[in-house]
Amino acid sequence: MVPDVSTGSDSRGLIAYLFGPGRRDEHTNPHIVAAWDMTGAPDPGRDPAATYFQLARRLDHHVDLRTRELGGKKPPQHVWHCPVRTAPGDRYLTDTEWAEVARRVVHAAGIAPDGDERACRWIAVRHADDHIHIMATTVRADGRVPQTHRGGQRAQAECRKIEKEMGLRQLKKGDATAPKTPTGAERAKAERQGRAVTTRAWLREQAHTAAAASRNEEDYFSILTDLGITVHTRIGPETGDVIGYSLSAPGDTAAGEPVEFGGSKLSPDLSIHRLRERFTTQPAAPLTAPPAHPWRQAERSLRTAHAVLTDPNGDAHQAQGEIAAFGDFLHTAALHAPRPLRAEMQAAASAFNRANRSMIRADHQVGHALRKAGQELLYGTNSAGDFVIAVLAAAVHLALAAARWHEQRDHQQQAAAARQTHARLCSTYEAQAAPVLSELIRRAPPADTVTRYEGILRATLPAQVDRILADPAWPALTAVLRRAEAGSHSPASVLTAAAEGRELDTAEHPAQVLIWRLDNASSRRLAAARASSTMGTGPSTSTVMPADSKTPPSRRRGR
Repeated sequence: MVPDVSTGSDSRGLIAYLFGPGRRDEHTNPHIVAAWDMTGAPDPGRDPAATYFQLARRLDHHVDLRTRELGGKKPPQHVWHCPVRTAPGDRYLTDTEWAEVARRVVHAAGIAPDGDERACRWIAVRHADDHIHIMATTVRADGRVPQTHRGGQRAQAECRKIEKEMGLRQLKKGDATAPKTPTGAERAKAERQGRAVTTRAWLREQAHTAAAASRNEEDYFSILTDLGITVHTRIGPETGDVIGYSLSAPGDTAAGEPVEFGGSKLSPDLSIHRLRERFTTQPAAPLTAPPAHPWRQAERSLRTAHAVLTDPNGDAHQAQGEIAAFGDFLHTAALHAPRPLRAEMQAAASAFNRANRSMIRADHQVGHALRKAGQELLYGTNSAGDFVIAVLAAAVHLALAAARWHEQRDHQQQAAAARQTHARLCSTYEAQAAPVLSELIRRAPPADTVTRYEGILRATLPAQVDRILADPAWPALTAVLRRAEAGSHSPASVLTAAAEGRELDTAEHPAQVLIWRLDNASSRRLAAARASSTMGTGPSTSTVMPADSKTPPSRRRGR
């Protein structure tokens, strides 16, 4: 059950919408199910003699009195509006049940506390099976304004109780860090224009991606402009600095003027102040040369972030900083991923947008290495062999760690978003890893060699041996161990090195973790050998995903 509080100043306009046919004739049988006074509230939906004007006048009675006291100046934003909708799949409530919901919501929000005879006037209108609209005018009978600060949060909390009592779907409780949802008018506009998402949602996604790729405000605004988005900045009159901004999508107008969405209205972490907190942790100096092996650096940074999140004695602000950086990393990784993976990676990044912030303030300095690793993907090369499966495996483990971290702190919406991200990353990983693992299993060594490796494993990793041997990828791991041994590396030493990190303790498939780490390590050794050789270089032999030679244009701009 979702309440969505907003304010306005047009009583008659809102009443006309509530009792009217709707924007697409979707309103059926509109009528009042509850009110401050059921006998004193004219119901245009049930009484042919009742008019919108009569109802508005009754609701505005105290507002009009207050207006006369103020010398004709009407109180601003005096109309309080709160649609309350059940979740998809819920049973339809009766009018009596909706009346109870309405009374509890206006009580919780501070509009009309139980037993307060001088409270604001309000009505609850039902014109669909799955929701009602509560409308109130925010001037009390004593002329005072009601205490509605954090009223939306209190209404949300009350709805969680109602869901449980009425046997409805239990939604995740919020914490005021969620972005504003598109309005009904925005959704209707997108539908009319044949667009799958609203302008607000599209701008939010573009802004998150631009912020992830940026090192400073100049970068951020420049990237948005290059995407065709109009940036409107607000300049402080005294300092001349940017104190706020809004964005307009190409061609999105109303009455001939661009429709603007403020950064903080798109998402809390897109306000100018939150962006500056993120940017100030990054070095101002640009890259002077493309980074070497950016995907390998990304894998190491993901593992470091995982260690921070799974440290039982770790600092919550540092963990939140790594989570925020992971959100940025997913956006930049999606831009540079091979084309067959790009859509699913972008979907994972979008899902994680709700998981990368909470009421815990992020220490962005801690997440700098991971964020930098993501940005370097955009400025590095895209040659075959760069997108290592180890990166996806590490991202899968970090998404799961983020979900568990949020769950431990009862961050329900964030945990659900991280779980969704984890599921998407898992499907991408499995699709890419399956053919490689199958080929490695086909190349598994003879039985006596496998038995010898099992003995080395028992001596080297006794705490993990049973889980590794039970992993279907164990035969593939033996093939990688034989390849390492053929390169004059001790199986025991490479296993010990690859087992570092908490992922092995929590991974569902520990043998696969070892495979990608061993293969990535052998790739680094081979690259080092080639770099020291006078011979020409060749393609990497690391276990990789198929890379796409056509990538989105990188934003190098002098870096």
